[in-house]
Amino acid sequence: MTTLADPKAHLRDSALSRRRALDPKTRQAFSARLADEGLRRARLWNPSVVSAFYPMRDEPDTLALFRALADAGFTTALPVTIRGAPLTFRRWRPGEATHPGPMNIPEPAPEAGDVAPDLLFTPLAAFDRRGHRIGYGAGHYDRTLAGLRARGPIVAVGVAYSVCEVEAVPNEPHDQRLDFILTESELIDARDIG
Repeated sequence: MTTLADPKAHLRDSALSRRRALDPKTRQAFSARLADEGLRRARLWNPSVVSAFYPMRDEPDTLALFRALADAGFTTALPVTIRGAPLTFRRWRPGEATHPGPMNIPEPAPEAGDVAPDLLFTPLAAFDRRGHRIGYGAGHYDRTLAGLRARGPIVAVGVAYSVCEVEAVPNEPHDQRLDFILTESELIDARDIG
């Protein structure tokens, strides 16, 4: 059980509880919106590689987004988890094989080939309008976004249901802000918000 002594854990647990309570129609509608808006943004930003996450449990369903991007000719990738390290990314298209990674999340096989995405659709548990996110507590995306940004420009889009929004996420110097947050009802531009 979390306490207010750990505010991120409290915000995460509350947001995930609200997310679990969402109805199937909201989930299906967001999957379609994510595919449409994600493809529209990819066409606008013209990335070399687009990554998204493989949906687990009650996360937003990204599989229609992957199909739309792949059908439009974009190179798509899934993250590969290495405990305590930044994520790496491997090419993946819907229908290709995956295997369970160290956190039991589907990952492409090593022979799929590593790539460096410049458009990332990232999972999260909670977010605020300034682009701060709370993930699942391991810090993978903070380390990953910092490393990718050190190499060149990227766009990081958080993918979340609006019920996961909180007034303010406590942030620390190592936390990486998102550029945008895409929900079932809006696209929040957090780039110029302090």
